[in-house]
Amino acid sequence: MLEPRDAADLAGIVADAAASGRKLELRGGGTKAGFGAPREAEVVSLAGLAGVVDYDPAELVLTVRAGTPLAQVQALVAAEGQMLAFEPWGDPGATIGGTVAAGVAGSRRVTAGSARDHLLGLTAVSGRGEVFVAGAKVVKNVTGYDLPKLMAGSWGRIGAMAELTLKVLPAPREVVTLAARGLEPAAAHAAMAAALGSNAEVSAAAALSDGTVLLRVAGFAPSVAARCAALPGLLSEHCALERLEDAAPLWHRAMTGAGLTGAVRWDVHLPARAAPALIAALPAGAEWAMDWGGGRLWVCCEAEDEAVRQHAAGLGGEARLIAAPEAMRAQVPAFQPRAKGVMALEARVRRAFDPEGVFATGRFAEDADADAVSA
Repeated sequence: MLEPRDAADLAGIVADAAASGRKLELRGGGTKAGFGAPREAEVVSLAGLAGVVDYDPAELVLTVRAGTPLAQVQALVAAEGQMLAFEPWGDPGATIGGTVAAGVAGSRRVTAGSARDHLLGLTAVSGRGEVFVAGAKVVKNVTGYDLPKLMAGSWGRIGAMAELTLKVLPAPREVVTLAARGLEPAAAHAAMAAALGSNAEVSAAAALSDGTVLLRVAGFAPSVAARCAALPGLLSEHCALERLEDAAPLWHRAMTGAGLTGAVRWDVHLPARAAPALIAALPAGAEWAMDWGGGRLWVCCEAEDEAVRQHAAGLGGEARLIAAPEAMRAQVPAFQPRAKGVMALEARVRRAFDPEGVFATGRFAEDADADAVSA
């Protein structure tokens, strides 16, 4: 395993690999190493690129090295009464760079956006072994291409992020979760849609397979109290509500799919209104958790086929294969197959940053398909 100490060291490693035709797999905390097809590549650990570069709470901007543990970043901003503008999550050991590279978005995505919406700038190394800087330490930057949005969610396929600048926000003074019980999926979606569409400013909505619906209300205490008092009346046609005192474990289940059992795990993104139909089409014994007001479904099952993906596509959505036995991961692409034109465009972007294919490890079979289309 290669362990660069800074951006210059990382650039040298990548340049050597490009010159010798070697493949490199970028890795933060390694918590998502099982995502994608089995592959053979030299691992570059970015864990050594850790530490805070600059944090100005008054300006709501944080610059941090990519290998910094996510938990450390969250603790740092929390100590100042702030939070990251998006809602990250990760297993123990996850890094901030890996979190952004994976495009993680928690339950607040429906109102706050995801990592790509709040990555202001970065320092990274291309597949040529060249250090480049993109974005700026300001909330608005209109010059040049928006490379931060391209890098967020790229899974290390076009460059190695060494340093990131992120937007932070004041943390809410109070957070309350209201819950409904015993709702079927269609009723749960209707209740969440009504809550998110109301003037109660619900910041997150999720549902669990046991019929529990979670609604999060956050802000200043008087405002939270008024909105929580209004919500039961606003949802009177859908459900009764109760206040939960310890909702964190339930939000964690909805946000991450934690606790679901099954050899095959899917992360399905689809129009929220289609979530009940997908749940009805799941194979017997499948388990699920719903987030983003129904826009995301975690699905776990034993069926080693693509039925879940096919149903999702038929409903206007897509499904990522998050975990599965090695034989299935070797045959089934991690990402939903895209149209040929989209794949060709993606291939051109990757080649622009990585012409020698240093980061093309075989982790994502669809990348090879895109290269074949555009060749």
